[in-house]
Amino acid sequence: MVDDHREQVRRLLAERRGLGLRSDVAIARSLGAADLSRPSGTETLRPAAVLVPLVERADGMTVLLTRRTDHLHHHAGQISFPGGRLEEEDASPVACALREAEEETGLAPAAVEVLGTLDDYVTITRFAVTPVVGVVTPPFDLRPDPFEVAEVFEVPLAFVLDPANHQKVERTINGQLRPYYAIPYQEYYIWGATAGMLINLSHVLRP
Repeated sequence: MVDDHREQVRRLLAERRGLGLRSDVAIARSLGAADLSRPSGTETLRPAAVLVPLVERADGMTVLLTRRTDHLHHHAGQISFPGGRLEEEDASPVACALREAEEETGLAPAAVEVLGTLDDYVTITRFAVTPVVGVVTPPFDLRPDPFEVAEVFEVPLAFVLDPANHQKVERTINGQLRPYYAIPYQEYYIWGATAGMLINLSHVLRP
């Protein structure tokens, strides 16, 4: 990605805020869910952040993702961005995303050029997630945490941005039929909040 392209992405992230579907519930309703229940509105949202790393490759940009280990209590085996909840020492969502990415994958904060953020995304579990978009230029070293991360892999950005790859799927969750987006890629099944944030990224970056 040449410098002017980076500036274009930076500008689009700033100018196109509000275009995305900003929660699991909003996505489900956009796909036709009726009377979808949500957690109590009095429940406090827990702030979190994820890093959306765009990797410069010779044959085009990619998005770096992780597959969680199968033994974790929450979201075991699922595809996700590196990230987690804000801690007291985090000065901002950007600081949280960079810290979590380093802890989970070994990606050094100095290797990431932060371009901006997508709209905050509220998960069905009541996390308010700030997706931080950054560019990573190879070469860079990764040392995935074996407890949390089973695998780190990349998906071509062009694949993610193509609406033809955005599948609409339904699944029964807690006894309730809920539609959601999925973006299958090779042997990886990207769905839920991660797919939702990628859909939002496509709304921002697609012409």
